[in-house]
Amino acid sequence: MLSALTLDAQGWLEGAKHVPSPNFDARPADVPVQLLVIHAISLPPDLFGGPGVEQLFTNTLNPDEHPYYAQIQHLRVSAHFFIRRDGTLIQFVAVQDRAWHAGVSSWRGRERCNDFSLGIELEGCDALPFEAAQYRQLADLIKCLRASLPLCETLGHSDIAPTRKTDPGPFFDWRRLHALLEQT
Repeated sequence: MLSALTLDAQGWLEGAKHVPSPNFDARPADVPVQLLVIHAISLPPDLFGGPGVEQLFTNTLNPDEHPYYAQIQHLRVSAHFFIRRDGTLIQFVAVQDRAWHAGVSSWRGRERCNDFSLGIELEGCDALPFEAAQYRQLADLIKCLRASLPLCETLGHSDIAPTRKTDPGPFFDWRRLHALLEQT
């Protein structure tokens, strides 16, 4: 276990760095969180370690810092969690709230997956494997969330938006994640 994770009454994880995003709203009444959606992101694309993701999720992305940023600075998106390459866990939105991570999406015939899901971003891309620290932190996070929420399934963004998205990508090792989740 990388860190002791505990979900507080306000939906924030103790053990995570908190960087509140303005890009969220209330979930529909009486809609439980049932789905975890795994994403991959890197800003600039295919580069790791910079402030771009945090800036994107907090609407502070500077379009002059990289040519790609000019194309995406208008986006108002977020995720609940972001796991950096070294396993650092950052939380942007409380689990009770609806982060804007899934976009046009569908799961088991239900549209608007943001209404009933949590978004977990991994610092990564479609061209490189993820790091061991990310898998360990992801497994710890999922175990913590499962203990508090009625989660049914964990899927990739590509599973709920297959015509639009490829993440977490071909290098995400689902077997490795499942093996870590089975460990106590």
